[in-house]
Amino acid sequence: MAGALSGIRVIDFTRMLAGPFCTLMLQELGAEVVKVEFRESGDAVRTIPPITEGGEGYTFMVVNRGKKSITLDLHSKDAVQIALDLISRSDILVENFAPGVMKRLGLGYDAAVKVNPRLIYTSMSGFGQDGPSAGRLAFDMVAQAMGGLMSLTGFPDSPPTKCGPSIADMGGGLYAAVAVLAALNHRNATGEGQYIDISMQDCIWAMTAVEAAGAYFVDGRVPQRIGNEYQNIVPWNAYRARDGFVIVCIVTVGHWQKFASLIGRPDLVESPDSLPLVSRVQNRNRLNSAVSDWIKDKSVDQVLKLMEKAELPAAPVLDLAQVASDPQIARREMVVEVDQVLSGPVKMPGSVFKMSRTPGNPHSPSPFLGEHNAEVYSGLLGYSDEKIAELMEKEVI
Repeated sequence: MAGALSGIRVIDFTRMLAGPFCTLMLQELGAEVVKVEFRESGDAVRTIPPITEGGEGYTFMVVNRGKKSITLDLHSKDAVQIALDLISRSDILVENFAPGVMKRLGLGYDAAVKVNPRLIYTSMSGFGQDGPSAGRLAFDMVAQAMGGLMSLTGFPDSPPTKCGPSIADMGGGLYAAVAVLAALNHRNATGEGQYIDISMQDCIWAMTAVEAAGAYFVDGRVPQRIGNEYQNIVPWNAYRARDGFVIVCIVTVGHWQKFASLIGRPDLVESPDSLPLVSRVQNRNRLNSAVSDWIKDKSVDQVLKLMEKAELPAAPVLDLAQVASDPQIARREMVVEVDQVLSGPVKMPGSVFKMSRTPGNPHSPSPFLGEHNAEVYSGLLGYSDEKIAELMEKEVI
């Protein structure tokens, strides 16, 4: 089945996580992604543990599924011309070098659009291509810190804490993919390509500010860390049961009334003034104590059954093994087996793109380094066997 982006070619100059996660989304939706890697070492994520018995880095395999790997020494003049040849035959370029690197290599936006005016050129970086911080190096945790997220993550008496997954990388990749799709739609309507500048700091700030910025811009308060609680909703927390933790999230007035009845505390909703969220937030400690007292002597399963019977939102805190074996995850095909050339069958996350006509495809294997050199250089660019051999001898590819 052809994907939604079938016929679209992406030239991928990305490495690590943010850029590859963006191009993974495009590949799952059907785009052809040609990944350009350093000719000797490839993407650094190839060597990040865990490593399979076949010698492949698991994280690399997950974020580079279905892509074509070619090797190219971009410090060579011959390589720059080859890259421009590839750009001229592509619809989208995605890169996440430090700002200015692609321009110094002769592959910046101005050079690229000379050979392909319809190109959608996407740059991803820690702080964007301009501004006083543009030149700073950044990894995921730097962006989490500089975007405000870490100031809100953790408990009041703990140090600032990063989000467990690399959310700045993944969030940046998702924002970039959305921008690319919007630019494709614009190009379909006008014939115009364009330049996309994605900052991971921008992305973290945009996500953090939705719920947190109002306290500062409206009330002049700087939000602080409150652990698993929610700034503007109570009860909303991970409460300790006898054998684990239960998540309880009560938002609407109707749910609050039902919940107060369930835990045997009708006094908590006797006054109309006790129903609105603002009142609950003002009485955060008292209400959390009431919920904790109700849960602490029960098992997780007991609490969940009572909450389900009352049609109230609650959940256990699952570890990775439990999620991987969750029947709902299985029903949604969110664990799949991918047949790697070097490692054989490897379990990986499935595709979130459940689409009736063009669903995402998570089953294609990730490439070994330079696996598609012959296919791309000969088939796409039309280079002769002699020219390819010469480029290999000169260590260009």
